[in-house]
Amino acid sequence: MTPAYEFKPAGFRDCSRAEPVEIWKARKFIHQYSDDELSLTKVAKFAHISANHLSEKFKEVAGINFVDYVARIRVGKARDLLQNSNLRISEIAFAVGFQSLSQFNRVFKKLTRKSPTQFRTAHNKRAKSHQV
Repeated sequence: MTPAYEFKPAGFRDCSRAEPVEIWKARKFIHQYSDDELSLTKVAKFAHISANHLSEKFKEVAGINFVDYVARIRVGKARDLLQNSNLRISEIAFAVGFQSLSQFNRVFKKLTRKSPTQFRTAHNKRAKSHQV
């Protein structure tokens, strides 16, 4: 099964048209460096376009804005770590690129409707019930 954060065009609005190369480059960069501090300006420089143009084009192609896209990638990685490691939640938050634990908790809950602790607990219960 492909992880939710893996580099792929799924979820993009119009898959019948080719993705613009600058958006492809931007998404590739985001996926590669999502654990680091990312800014629209840094990604735009990599894609060789202005930050404003990237912002507009990204929203048009992806259907979500840059910040939300980066957050989804990071939460996807965090979900995998919550399920497959014993790292503390704060360690996971920083490992996937969030700058603060409170920001991580807020974004995680917004996207998954569970806190990281609730998510891990639910996963552990499901895993134990499948072992029986």
